[in-house]
Amino acid sequence: MRGLVVPDKGEDFTADPVELFFDLAFVYAFSRLVYFLVHHPTWSGAAEALLLFTILWFAWSSFTWAANAVSGNTRPARLIFLIATATSVPMGASIETALDSGGTTFAICASVIILMAIALNVVANDSSSAQYEAIVRYSIPNLLAIVFLVAGGFLEDGARVGAWLLSLAITIGTMIRAGSSEWTFRPGHFAERHGLIIIIALGEVIVAIGIAVSGSLSDADGLPTQTLWALGAAGTLACLLWWSYFDRVLPALEHKADSMTGTDRGRFGRDVYTWMHIPIVAGVIVTASATEEILLHPKDPIPVEFRVMFVAGILMFFGGISIAVARAYGIIAKERLTSVMAIAALALIGASWSGLAFLLAVDVALFVAILAEHIRIESPNTQESVASTS
Repeated sequence: MRGLVVPDKGEDFTADPVELFFDLAFVYAFSRLVYFLVHHPTWSGAAEALLLFTILWFAWSSFTWAANAVSGNTRPARLIFLIATATSVPMGASIETALDSGGTTFAICASVIILMAIALNVVANDSSSAQYEAIVRYSIPNLLAIVFLVAGGFLEDGARVGAWLLSLAITIGTMIRAGSSEWTFRPGHFAERHGLIIIIALGEVIVAIGIAVSGSLSDADGLPTQTLWALGAAGTLACLLWWSYFDRVLPALEHKADSMTGTDRGRFGRDVYTWMHIPIVAGVIVTASATEEILLHPKDPIPVEFRVMFVAGILMFFGGISIAVARAYGIIAKERLTSVMAIAALALIGASWSGLAFLLAVDVALFVAILAEHIRIESPNTQESVASTS
């Protein structure tokens, strides 16, 4: 397409402001998912939320891959991104009713975003290149997946869910087949985009704090002491989650991808970023949903469904990180997995604890795990071992 700049495959670049704007549009979609989970704290509600999140994720991810191939600072690319950004707003608004009256809107908007990402990828590559052939092979079955996604929006109940699950199955199957082809993958750009989407998800924990403040102010004059402590504990939780990803994991994954070439690099991007970040981002959203309920009633014991939700969110977040690290380096994140087990134990033995006490205990568990990991990795013995094997 005229006006689109396609950088050299070996050139990396930072995300353009229009890409960041597109990512920020997902704040609204994530907030609606949190609202959905808070008001549907059941197994069926969790399954429905996971289905909707996965569709959202693949729509976002398809544009991430497209932007990875094309420099986003040209006017044609920016126009495409802005159209996709505007489309994401009604998509987010229809999340709460996506399995009811809003299904058509949700499916059509998600499909438009995916279609535009496919089109951007197609026009950005030379039709005589091997990558162009790989993109076409990848796009054809994805067009079928879009057909099932849109068709599902016009169906009802189980038929809708079945059509959307079939759409996702086709998409995942296509991704598996795509692993045999070589793709343009820029580690710095991918790391930046995925880091931003995690920050957006973590922002939902901060939104939960704001909702609790609003509720407390409407019920009484000023904030009760218990609420103030709970807000501090929730803010600390958000900071600990941020630190556990951005301090070591984000740069380590980028560094590993940068050392790869050929088809290995593309498969790494698919596995570590497109797939393994699903539980990481979803885990933050689930944790934020449980945190919102805890902050609204910090003096009361946490209802069992929200305790399960909280532990599940932490497990998804740290589990996704641990699998990504294992895929990249063959290392087991022992301290992080231990902290998940500790938090699960706290949820069991602390059934009668107040929400505030539980949050404080979780903060301590996460802090100890991060500190223990830091001491182990930074110890002189570990440094000498790394040096001897390099």
